[in-house]
Amino acid sequence: MIAQTSKERTLAASEPFDDSLPESLRFTAPSELVDIGANLTHESFSRDLEAVLQRARAANVTTLILTGTDLKHAEQAVELSRRFPGLRATAGIHPHDASQWTGTLETGLRDLYHQPEVVAVGECGLDFNRNFSSPVEQERAFEAQLGLAAESGLPLFLHERDAGSRMLDILHHWRNDITQAVVHCFTGERDTLHGYLDLDLHIGLTGWLCDERRGHHLRDLLRDIPLDRLMVETDCPYLLPRNLPAKLKGRRNEPALLPWIVREIAHWRGTDEAEVAHATTVTARRFFRLEDT
Repeated sequence: MIAQTSKERTLAASEPFDDSLPESLRFTAPSELVDIGANLTHESFSRDLEAVLQRARAANVTTLILTGTDLKHAEQAVELSRRFPGLRATAGIHPHDASQWTGTLETGLRDLYHQPEVVAVGECGLDFNRNFSSPVEQERAFEAQLGLAAESGLPLFLHERDAGSRMLDILHHWRNDITQAVVHCFTGERDTLHGYLDLDLHIGLTGWLCDERRGHHLRDLLRDIPLDRLMVETDCPYLLPRNLPAKLKGRRNEPALLPWIVREIAHWRGTDEAEVAHATTVTARRFFRLEDT
């Protein structure tokens, strides 16, 4: 989940929106897609979740990894994964909430990692952009969750903003103890990207890439990311793609819009859209160990 202002969070939760997408936005991906970061426990989905899932399937977004940013939302994500096919969950503590880290919280997360619906540890990491929790608190919670990933054998779902150098230092120390990791919603610079790739990490890209105001540098980096290290995500309800041919009344992003992100990636890589769709899905299914589901 990318950091949002309080105003943005309020709008995402309360602005009116249509219960279906405009015809011009109903775009079916050329092959099945995995949305590796969907915040479907967000309150803005409480009124029409089943319709959101139906629209995702119609767009050929067949698997959704629901992001657990704290214990409460992770438990909700597990519950949804049990109710609806094609859903899985992550479980972790976002760096914004790192100040809340306790032994009791750690025990609660450890219990979730035994649930078959949970496929990754996180969202966890470092965010020095806002420092809602202090850097010291963030590093303490992050190191604890790296320990849980090493203990459970689950891959990591990482958050990093304005903390690339420190994140790389910590991950270098832990790299032999953890399995795989994806830096979700990557928005960093070239040196940080190559540092992650040198550690054999995966990269998740969102609608940030589609934003002409701030996504330009990512477009220049796309060809540096091997397709077997690339995954795609909406981070919904946040980061509504700005390359859509029609406007939505509300500002809520949703999984059915993931194909527009894939189209943008293919354009800037100068490659076939179907190739990007297929490759990112193969990569995601392997990463989250979904090959047999």
